[in-house]
Amino acid sequence: MNQYVTGKIVKELREKNGLTQLQLSEKLGVSDKTVSKWENGKGYPDITLLEPIAEAFRVSVTELIAGTAVYNANVSANMLRSKFYVCPVCGNVIHSMGEAAISCHGVLLEPAEAENEDEKHRAVIESVEDEYYISIDHPMTKDHYISFAAAAGSDGLQLMKLYPEGNAEFRFKRRGIRRLYYYCNRDGLFCKDICQK
Repeated sequence: MNQYVTGKIVKELREKNGLTQLQLSEKLGVSDKTVSKWENGKGYPDITLLEPIAEAFRVSVTELIAGTAVYNANVSANMLRSKFYVCPVCGNVIHSMGEAAISCHGVLLEPAEAENEDEKHRAVIESVEDEYYISIDHPMTKDHYISFAAAAGSDGLQLMKLYPEGNAEFRFKRRGIRRLYYYCNRDGLFCKDICQK
């Protein structure tokens, strides 16, 4: 996992911004040979240069350290494009509506890939007045449990944290809900589309 600025990301961002090695070196106050060394993997930028490099490329320092640029094309307007990041160290759940560079406990997190429910992770959904009552026949031990559930519509998200030794059941307001997400600490993220009645 990349945890510092690499020559690859420097070169990618330099070319994206239409800069030559010489032009970048002049902005940073280093030689063009230094920039060439970074891009050829023969050295790394000094930590004091992180902010000037980020400024030159119009990105955040986090994006530089992540090793991947986050391109915002304003695709985050729809909550059905939600992404969930789960820290393997503490179980922290972070929600994003679009691309993001997120870390927790020094670990760069990748978004969990949602799979359709399977036999071991089947959600039963019942309508009760203005809510959905959802239950999953799943172990809820300290070692194997459903960690969280979320209900998304095009303009909103409801998120609920679940705990070991509780029940794998939860309620969400029905209004606008179109997709259910839930996360098993062993098997990952699952999703199920909800048909409005």
